[in-house]
This record gives sequence, C-alpha cells and structure tokens, in this order.
Amino acid sequence: MMDVMDALRTISYSLENESDLDPLIEQAGDTQAVLIGTATHGTSEFYKWRAMITRRLIEEKGFCFVAVESDWPACYQVNRYVKGAAEPDQSGRDVLRAFNRWPTWLWANSEVEEFIKWLKEHNANQSGERQVGFYGLDVYSLWESLRAAVKYLEDTIPDAANAVKQIYRKFEPSRRNIEGHAWGVGLVPEPQEDEVVRFLATLEHLPPVMATDAAEKKLSAEQNALVAIDAERYYRAMLSGDPDAWNVREGHMANTFFRLMDFYERTTDPKGIIWAHNTHAGDAQATDMVDTGQTSIGQIVRGALGVERTYLVGFGSYEGSLIAADDWDAPMKQMPLPPAMFDSWEHLFHGFDGGNRLVLFAANRQESQFFSQMRDHRGIGVVYDPNAEFATYTPTALRDRYDAFLYIDKTSALNPLPINPKIDEPPDTYPSAT
Repeated sequence: MMDVMDALRTISYSLENESDLDPLIEQAGDTQAVLIGTATHGTSEFYKWRAMITRRLIEEKGFCFVAVESDWPACYQVNRYVKGAAEPDQSGRDVLRAFNRWPTWLWANSEVEEFIKWLKEHNANQSGERQVGFYGLDVYSLWESLRAAVKYLEDTIPDAANAVKQIYRKFEPSRRNIEGHAWGVGLVPEPQEDEVVRFLATLEHLPPVMATDAAEKKLSAEQNALVAIDAERYYRAMLSGDPDAWNVREGHMANTFFRLMDFYERTTDPKGIIWAHNTHAGDAQATDMVDTGQTSIGQIVRGALGVERTYLVGFGSYEGSLIAADDWDAPMKQMPLPPAMFDSWEHLFHGFDGGNRLVLFAANRQESQFFSQMRDHRGIGVVYDPNAEFATYTPTALRDRYDAFLYIDKTSALNPLPINPKIDEPPDTYPSAT
C-alpha cells in the first residue's frame, strides 16, 4: 500500500483558484444529489468554496435547488427573495435578518449574503420553472412553522384554519413555561401528531395548484406542518434522554430533501444540493457514529439514491480562526483555531506541502486505499473551546465518508452580520452542536 505522500500526489490537486474545481464539477455534475459539508460553522473559506462549487453546479450542470441545515420559515423568505417574489425594496441583508435566533451567524453572514445576491441575479434570467430555490431542512422551527401553517389556511380556506389554531393553542402553554433550557418533563401534555396529520389531509384535498408560486406556497404549508410533527418528536426524544433524537432530526432533513426532489420533478430533472456540517453531509457509516447507531443525511441519501447518483464533499483545515461561542446562547466571538492534533487527517495534509488540496476519492478508489483507515478528523460545532481540542475529533475513514475532500491549510473567521438574537423563543438549537 502506498503511503500518504504517494497517495496525495496521485489523487489530489492544488486548490487555489475556482478553475481548480474542474475535476470535482465534472464528477459531481453527473449525480442527482451533491452534499457539501463544512468542518466548522464559522469558517469563511468553507462558505466561499462551498458557494463556488454550488454556483458552478447550477450554471454548468443544471442543479435546481439548494437545501441548507436551517429552519424552513427563514429559508423560505430567502427563497422568495432569490426568486424575485419578496418586497421590491428588500436587500439580501434585509432577508437574512430572518435568521435572528441564536446562533445567528450560521446563515446571517456576508458570505451567504454574497451567494444569495448572485442567486437572485441568476434567477432573474430564468423562467419561473427554471429558477433555483433555497430551502431549509431542519426541524427546529416548531412555533414559526405552526404560525405559518395557520396563516396559509387563513388565506386559502379560513374554516380549516380554526382547527389548526386549536393545535397551536395546545402547544402554547409549554412555550410560556420555558425557563432557559429547563424544559420540564415534556413539551405538551400529549403528542399532537394526529391533529397535524389531519391538517395535512386538509391540504391534500385542496384543488391542485399549477402556478409555480402557488404550488410553492402549498409546499411550504405542507412542510411547516411536517416540521411541527417532527419537531415535537425530536424535542420529546431529546428531553427524555432518548439517543434516537439525533436520528429523528437526520431523518427529517433527508425526507425534506426527497420532498423537494419530488416537487422539482414536476418541471425538470431534479438535481439538488445540500449545505450542512460535515457531521450531516458525510456518511456516518465511515465514522465511529455507527457504534452508537447514529446516522447522517449523507448516509440516508447515499443509501436511497445509490453511490453513483450521490456525491459527498467534506472540508477540513489545519489552523486559523473561526466564529463560535463559549456556551449555549453565549455571544459569538472570533476564536483561534489551533494546529490540528498530531496524526489527524488534517495534520497529515499539512505535512504534504502546506498548501490547499482538492482530494478526489470517488474516481480513485484503488489509489485512495490509504484513506480508508480510521484516523481522527476535526469537526467543530457552534460551541467551541480551543483548549479542549481532543473533544472535536471523530475517527473517520475519509475515503468512505466523502467522495471529495477540500483541505484549506490556514483559514479565517466567518463575517457575521450585526444581528442581535431573539431571546423570547425556545432555545431551538439546544443541545445539538452541529
């Protein structure tokens, strides 16, 4: 077996300019789902390179939507903006203020602002059916999603809206009784899934909508109802200490992606892009997550669509700086990213030539056997302590977790927008770190 230096010379490329992405775009462009991870939630270069990959997949390969690790209601406002359906005087920065719940910096930042401005300009030259969408995958927006579901029915069939308002009222007492992170013994007295399912059945009996904008509004209402179901399941599992809470969330995000694929199948050959942390975008079977029965979006999508129609992209870096917080709900701040731990994947890449590298595993299975061994791989969430580096590493078979890997030797902190997080909502990001 060749050593790491020989392997890197064989299967990797220098990564300095956008044109260096050419081999990745050619490989990923023939698939149906491209999942692009990041090793932190606060690194500028990860966001910029991810946007570059996405722009090229949209322009050159016909990908038709981007789905991100965030809440549906806030992302739907961005979707309206990039498709020219928002208020005429709204700017990209105005729209990103919808991400006003801690941790705000994940999506309310200059890097995302630049991307959605580009996407709006791109869509301005496309017909309605060919416009590229921007959606949220996550499960946290229980309250906002219930409100949005009520609003949709009020605007379409007011009589049915009263039933959904009753569901909302059943959730409301638990919201009023929240004190910090002490959620008590349960979210609501009894699960409300049956009531929300009845709401979905009401939507299914509405007359078909053919206009693109109306169809998206109906899709959004359905998704908000599904968020309410899965959010309640997630919170109940999390509060009871059920380890399956993680898989509830992963399953919801993967199912949302498949739902979007079905939606875009109406008008085009559906090809979607997911933006999420490496922990979600990579294949969990190639990590020690498998020991505890945890899955990932990457594992679920790869299993459903097949290896040939799925492309998983990961990121990593050696040192630099990032944006994170000391604790839950703590203020964001710039932190140092210390040199990667000895003998980690990041440490090995740094020892090659100290430069950025694009590593392609999918097209070089035989030559990349060295990367099928388990070795520590760094992944940092929204809470981070630079003095506790050991806690951020996950044993990973890099070749099996990703189809491609972008290594950025020295990184810099993300550029957050100046937004004060709301404090009157439940702590929807607790306790997940990624």
